Amino acid sequence: MKKRLSLISPLQLGVVLAVFYGLLSLIIIVPMGALSAVFWTSHHAVSGPAFHAINSSPALIGGVFGGITMILMPILYAAMGFIFGVIGGVVYNLVAKWTGGIEFTVTAAPES
Repeated sequence: MKKRLSLISPLQLGVVLAVFYGLLSLIIIVPMGALSAVFWTSHHAVSGPAFHAINSSPALIGGVFGGITMILMPILYAAMGFIFGVIGGVVYNLVAKWTGGIEFTVTAAPES
């Protein structure tokens, strides 16, 4: 049976994409931030403070940067997912008015 998607609720799409991108970033960004902190720390533990001209603690800087990345990136991904989801929903609705929307086929799911 053919159906046509002619209208999307922009706010609902924004919420769905915010959750989707937030979860996706937790799966991708958090491990990357953790690995970044570990590798930065281990690299500078081996090379020592002579690696930098300024006597600072690069290992601490790497750990802080990795921690900030792990906290901020999922929030930013979720916010951008919401914003672009709302914009995408509005644009889709405008385009669907002109073109009739996306046509797709629906089949009944078997009872389990």
